[in-house]
Amino acid sequence: MPRTRFATGLLLTTLLGACAPAGDGGGGPADGYADLVLTGGHVRSADGTAATALAVRGRRILAVGNDDAIGALAGPDTRRIDLRGGWLGPGFNDSHAHLYGLGTSLSQVRLMGTGSVAEILELVAAAHAELPPGAWLEGRGWDQNDWADPAWPTAAELDVVTGDRPALLRRVDGHAAWANSAALAAAGLTAATPDPEGGEILRDGDGTPTGLLIDNAVDLVREVIPDPPADEVERRVRLAVAHCVARGVTGVHDAGASWERVQLYRRLAEAGELGLRVYALYDDDEETLGPAFAHGPLFSSDSLLTARAVKLYSDGALGSRGALLLDDYRDQPGHRGLPVTPPDHMRDVMRRAAAAGLQVGTHAIGDGANRLVLDLYEEVLGASGLRPVRWRVEHAQIVHPDDLPRFAALGVIPAMQPTHCTSDMDWAADRLGEDRLAGAYAWRTLVASGAHVCFGTDFPVERVEPLEGLYAARTRMHPDGTPIGGWRPEETLTGAQALDLYTAGSAYAAFREDDLGRLAPGFLADLVALDGDPVACEPAALLTMRVLLTVVDGQVAWEP
Repeated sequence: MPRTRFATGLLLTTLLGACAPAGDGGGGPADGYADLVLTGGHVRSADGTAATALAVRGRRILAVGNDDAIGALAGPDTRRIDLRGGWLGPGFNDSHAHLYGLGTSLSQVRLMGTGSVAEILELVAAAHAELPPGAWLEGRGWDQNDWADPAWPTAAELDVVTGDRPALLRRVDGHAAWANSAALAAAGLTAATPDPEGGEILRDGDGTPTGLLIDNAVDLVREVIPDPPADEVERRVRLAVAHCVARGVTGVHDAGASWERVQLYRRLAEAGELGLRVYALYDDDEETLGPAFAHGPLFSSDSLLTARAVKLYSDGALGSRGALLLDDYRDQPGHRGLPVTPPDHMRDVMRRAAAAGLQVGTHAIGDGANRLVLDLYEEVLGASGLRPVRWRVEHAQIVHPDDLPRFAALGVIPAMQPTHCTSDMDWAADRLGEDRLAGAYAWRTLVASGAHVCFGTDFPVERVEPLEGLYAARTRMHPDGTPIGGWRPEETLTGAQALDLYTAGSAYAAFREDDLGRLAPGFLADLVALDGDPVACEPAALLTMRVLLTVVDGQVAWEP
């Protein structure tokens, strides 16, 4: 397939003043002119017709067509942007991510990509030297599977560089954490501390905690870390939003937000300062669920914020052996993972959510967890009741082949992350055995079955790079092209399929398929311009493709 790249750079011209304030579809200039006109590009129109230009009025797409027709919609106050041959498509809508978690990760010690304990300790020592006395040291991103020696790290190793400063370093997936002795002491964890339900405290021979905590055990330490002040929380949200729009992400499904954080998003949206389309899934705690169920679906006046879903957890992560399996882990006989939430509690929350008109999205990674969640969904709503409410399974990474057809049959949405596959594929067989991989990251099988799959990244677990996700979906290879031919290549997708799942698929999962995720008149103007065609290009070109422009809700959100 030929390499497809377009000219770099944008020619930006503002004619006689700034563009008019954004309103709804009927807003904009009274004379009917467009607020924003983009010409000279390759526009991925919803109906597939050739187009080079697009016009926006207010928050919505006014027209898609050729340069002459669209140019005629420009008035004296219209902002014109020459795409100079760039590709224009719907903005990337990340269907499973952690917005505040990203802002927090960007504000702490960043450990993603580290290759050893020694490398981590160097970074931690540098951060320790910069912090004031008494402050906690936090970080995230390490993955023992990337180390030459994949043994779990210990508090004693961390103590060497942190001394009596409490420190907690979360694994890349957030489902395990490495604490030093001061952090364990602050949380009161000793040999006498029992494992919490749905969690595990790793211990040495006499029962003393080693410093490694799995799933719900992580919360034993997190609960004693002082909360940041409100202005710091807002700063982290703004930092995350800026990080997203610079990468062409125009929308995020925020998988686990407190009632308080949703109110922050709402205040920012009402002030015109949110800058990103957010679809929030509420946290599973009563302080959040009480007001959420009482309120029902919540929308900001500009529709940038929607909160109409609840996030549950059924298991942990595969990398830390917390994913709930139907059979034993191949590399840990006698262990099948952790059911982090009691089924009775999940059933109760699901019933309350259904009564309140809220969607449910349940984290399920192992084949045991996926079967459990599908069974609970069918029990709570019945086979005929699932389709209208569009309940979701978050991740759906390892699914027993017998359960794959159930997603489409029940109308359950698999919210999946392509780069989870390429992050896990080198060691997935170690956890499961080759004979149990048939339903692993089975995108093509699920799409072919009729399931409404949507794509995301799960940032900050993975990088905020949707183009890397498209590459993973099309190749199932690392960026260096290994394994040759891809890992289980029968599950790869076409370029068009992969893009659709990152855009229209995510819109469907948020009940917005009628006005989001495609470029057509009347649809919301969430757009991204790239210097190459992500559908027609060779997959490797995705790894060097650049974002040229991001438009959110009709407003330019990022430009070079």
